Amino acid sequence: MITQTKLRTWGSSLGLVVPSEIVQTEHLKEGEEVIIEIKRKNRLQDLFGRLKSWKIDPQKMKDELRREWAK
Repeated sequence: MITQTKLRTWGSSLGLVVPSEIVQTEHLKEGEEVIIEIKRKNRLQDLFGRLKSWKIDPQKMKDELRREWAK
């Protein structure tokens, strides 16, 4: 089952809360061991932050795209 949750500070560690819907659906109980897969959610600023070194003039790009679309 896949869900999204936020990490929270727990002492000097980070923890997460398993939503009650998943607890009920999976019949989870306190003390049980579970396996989780961690994947960072892509943030828009991370995606665009990677393009900082991209040296393309936006106007030139638009002009080129318009020429291609006109074909």
